[in-house]
Amino acid sequence: MRTLLFCLLGVMTASSSSTFADMKLSTKPAAGADEIRYFTSIDGLMDGSADVILKETRQGRTVTSAVLDLCYPAEKGSDRKDRFVANLAVNGQTLSGTTQSLGDKLPVTVNLTRRPTGDTFEFKGRISIGQTATEVASSDNSDLSEREFEDNQSTEDGINPAPKDFTEVSPESIAVRVKLDAAADFLKSLKGQDLEISVSGLAVTCDALRAGEQTVNITVDPDHAAALIARAKAAPGVVSAGWTTGIVEMDRTIRFAASDWRDGDKLNKDKLAAAVANVLAKTLAAKPSAAAWDAHTGKLKLTLKRPSQIYPALDLTDRIEVDALVSPDKPGGSDRLMLWISTPVVSTSDESPGPKLNLADDSSSDEEADPKDDNGSVDALAKEFRAQRWDPDKSTWK
Repeated sequence: MRTLLFCLLGVMTASSSSTFADMKLSTKPAAGADEIRYFTSIDGLMDGSADVILKETRQGRTVTSAVLDLCYPAEKGSDRKDRFVANLAVNGQTLSGTTQSLGDKLPVTVNLTRRPTGDTFEFKGRISIGQTATEVASSDNSDLSEREFEDNQSTEDGINPAPKDFTEVSPESIAVRVKLDAAADFLKSLKGQDLEISVSGLAVTCDALRAGEQTVNITVDPDHAAALIARAKAAPGVVSAGWTTGIVEMDRTIRFAASDWRDGDKLNKDKLAAAVANVLAKTLAAKPSAAAWDAHTGKLKLTLKRPSQIYPALDLTDRIEVDALVSPDKPGGSDRLMLWISTPVVSTSDESPGPKLNLADDSSSDEEADPKDDNGSVDALAKEFRAQRWDPDKSTWK
């Protein structure tokens, strides 16, 4: 069974937020005072898919009260989570209590027996949620002090509302932190707009449930990012909005003067795409085939083709795809542009006349496969654009 730890992100109700806030303490008790200890794993709950925080208040070795915060799949195998927070009565080694789940409003009954086993603890018993009962038989559970528990928490959401430049955040990547009761309306307000939201990012995690807020990650054309952030900040329930990390990797990014690549205040996309494609054609020994700008994300997808050398007699074709992203090097406009390109993605097919050889591309199944060599494409682009490269040792452009 995996150990499930709590870290702060996400969505929950106001009542559960205050309940969890009451669980968090940070001062060490004086001699003879109550001591707070935490368990962040009790194996055997919901087939190991439950996320648990058990807070105990102790006087010496005697438990005087306990609170069980349990987050779990609302249905077996589902990404949707539910949660309950139960105040447990203590009777010797028995911890028991009843409550209601916060999402589906199901009745909850907890009956656990807690027994010290040397330096660890054993839990046995049953937790019933609605009509479903889970037997608990978990040994070798270690507890944490308040300081250890606090050290395992994280409040960093990665949102930077006003970065000085795009060296630590990505120009196309936006994050919006919004309260639970406003999250659905905020997401609905994004319908019909030129942007993308990851499906996996819509799932409300246990971390999110406990935080009472959800972080929505959005990909948008860098030219529209600032306006989107401003609109998001004005939306009901939004706590914060700004740029965050995304696809841009500094070791594959160049910076150059913008004047030669703009018509007025707008980027000459056709000119820039042609220039990048011509450089890649030389470094990859291929011919440009297509160039398309994505209206949702602002990314440029370049396609090139070349004869495949894997089996020359078959006259096969390598299809090379490279993504690129161009933006000002900092928010608010700049006289310099940044250009990032991805590593090439190469697939092989039979495009020869007549009957085709059907090929299966199984290279993606090799997790340890090295990325395709781009033959110095980033350096070649830097030379063509008279651009700077990023120096990671000095954290500056060179």
